[in-house]
Amino acid sequence: MELKGERPLFPVNDSLEELGRLADTAGIEVVGQTIQRFDRPNPSTYIGAGKLEEIQLLLGELDAGVVIFDDELLPRQQRELEKLFGEETKVIDRTALILDIFALHAHTREGKLQVELAQLEYRVPRLTRMWTHLARQAGGRAGGESGGVGLRGPGETQLETDRREIGRRIARIKRDLETVRAHRERHRAKRQQTELKVVAIVGYTNAGKSTLLNRISEADVLSADMLFATLDPTTRKVVMPGGREVLFTDTVGFIQKLPTEIVAAFRATLEEITSADVLLHVVDASHINMQAQIESVGDTLAELEITELPTVMAMNKIDLLSPHDQLALDIEQMRGAVVPVSAVTGAGIEELMVAVEAAMVGYLEPLHVFLPYKRGDLVSMLHERGQVDSELHQEDGVELYGRLPPRLVPYYEPFMVA
Repeated sequence: MELKGERPLFPVNDSLEELGRLADTAGIEVVGQTIQRFDRPNPSTYIGAGKLEEIQLLLGELDAGVVIFDDELLPRQQRELEKLFGEETKVIDRTALILDIFALHAHTREGKLQVELAQLEYRVPRLTRMWTHLARQAGGRAGGESGGVGLRGPGETQLETDRREIGRRIARIKRDLETVRAHRERHRAKRQQTELKVVAIVGYTNAGKSTLLNRISEADVLSADMLFATLDPTTRKVVMPGGREVLFTDTVGFIQKLPTEIVAAFRATLEEITSADVLLHVVDASHINMQAQIESVGDTLAELEITELPTVMAMNKIDLLSPHDQLALDIEQMRGAVVPVSAVTGAGIEELMVAVEAAMVGYLEPLHVFLPYKRGDLVSMLHERGQVDSELHQEDGVELYGRLPPRLVPYYEPFMVA
């Protein structure tokens, strides 16, 4: 569907193509598609009467049992569409489809809890459609205008019981996720004590993040040519060109129109990004909508209030580019904007690691201190956790010029040289 006067992030045909890939990932075969352009959605059915008739004809001709909408439907629109298309036809929207894919690919306890929470919060306002069979059992308008005095009460009672049970389940999941969140906070605090730097890998789904993590860490993270092939975050330790160990964390892929339910449910996981020292934004340089995908990732990061972290952009899949496109990326690299790489062939990986390390150094705060020899612990910390540019030993101590993560600077304040 396309609203007149609006400029969507993706062209409508490309958005539908992506929806088709999502359907394929979920195990649904796409047999046809149709587009409608309108000023505003129909409040009852989202689409107009003519388009409804067209889809009904297509359902019969193509023997299809599922209709997928590329935008999120209101609960009443979904109910009305299923009533019009018939009991044998299932109507779902992009949000439900993504949640179904997440359910398929969540393997850890945390991931399963996050998906279940998002699914339940999505389904609560849609529960009434589960009880429409009660009205059919009443034999038309038996018992009153609303479809049965004797049936209306029990139906509503069952519905409210179901809502209360789901509400209790949601509360329980949120408590469990808070426990997970607290565990992450403790893990984060411990990591900050050891001061291992963290690089969060972000990017549009299927940009090659997992393949890149495999390449730079010699790990064996699941990677596949499908949307949301991996869901649960993965962290690997990597030795940088300068010899320092750094943690690289792969996060869930982003996508346009990412449902708010998913962003909210996965906030604990996505908070790993907020605690990172550097963002590594992986882009599929071969994708026709590359710029739109970059904007979509930027929008999601802004929603998470992540806008200040130093970022390195890896233009991945250069092995799929033409020589002309490759030259354009080389020019951008000279400007310092991007690093062209191929996670499959390994091209550009060394340059990428140098760029990430340089971003980390740029993040460090300059320091000039004079440390007495009895504070060897601070000398060691500066060597291990920061960067020493100059070291001059004197009779009663050592003078150092260097750089250090901002959160460690307070330890050195008493020894600052004016």
